[in-house]
Amino acid sequence: MTVFHRNEKKEPLPEALKGGVIAIGNFDGVHRGHRSVLERALSLAEERGAPALVLTFEPHPRTVFRPEEPVFRLTPAPLKARLLEAMGFQSVIEYPFTREFATRSAEEFIRTILVDWLHAGAVVTGFDFHFGKGREGGPAFLMASGERHGFTVSLVDAFRDENAEVISSSRIRALLGEGDVSGAAGLLGYRYTVEAEVIGGEKLGRQLGFPTANMQLSPEAELKAGIYAVRFRRPDGTLHDGVASYGRRPTVTDNGAPLLETYLFDFSGSLYGEICSVSFFGHLRDELKFDSLDALVVQIKRDEEEARALLSGVRPLGELDAKIAF
Repeated sequence: MTVFHRNEKKEPLPEALKGGVIAIGNFDGVHRGHRSVLERALSLAEERGAPALVLTFEPHPRTVFRPEEPVFRLTPAPLKARLLEAMGFQSVIEYPFTREFATRSAEEFIRTILVDWLHAGAVVTGFDFHFGKGREGGPAFLMASGERHGFTVSLVDAFRDENAEVISSSRIRALLGEGDVSGAAGLLGYRYTVEAEVIGGEKLGRQLGFPTANMQLSPEAELKAGIYAVRFRRPDGTLHDGVASYGRRPTVTDNGAPLLETYLFDFSGSLYGEICSVSFFGHLRDELKFDSLDALVVQIKRDEEEARALLSGVRPLGELDAKIAF
């Protein structure tokens, strides 16, 4: 899949991607609510025999307008693109969201991006999508623009869960902040997953007999500190079950930035420098401070036993989960 980063060079879109069906949105999390829009676009593209594309915006608008309150991204751009590829999209267009871009009119957005650059054949988006300076462009404006410029518009209603509540990224962020990765997975439709480079650490885990793959998550991550049953994926696709600790390691240091430390079951070897992913299957316990390293070792063994039991026989939540965590 091709990821395009729109820039001042205004490089033309390949002919094979012109005239496609374009899903528009931020899609942070690519959750079940988003997928009601995304799957409509994929279905329409198949009907038309046209390419399916996603137009999204980076960075998140809140990061631009309120940098002092950066948003907890469920899926940073690279992971979001991989999820969209797994769904079947041919391309993702990551359009830079800047203050200057936010001052452009809705008509300019339609003309310069959807018509002149993407040659849109159809647009699919949420029922409340607004765009342009002061959010002047709304659903009615988008549909009227489609009639003028020759592309169809499909607006998708908000998707609700089994309790008739709207599925949203903010709900999922709140669940992760509580450590409820199982609840978050129910709304995402796949296990919450992070990815980062494996970095060196203090090697205390190795000394204790539990070597870990250490990863620094984004400073904005609000996942609750604690111990989790996880599945670890290497760049070559190989999977390893494990138990992960996320937090500030109170027994040892009780300072510094939170670190994700994953002990991989039945694995030996070096992972340094690899960009790996960790999928969260269950919260085992909160982060604790132990009186001694011996007491910590005893608890780690208990955590391993519980994680192995939890991960034994787990099944994918759906097709996307099968591609990400299995």
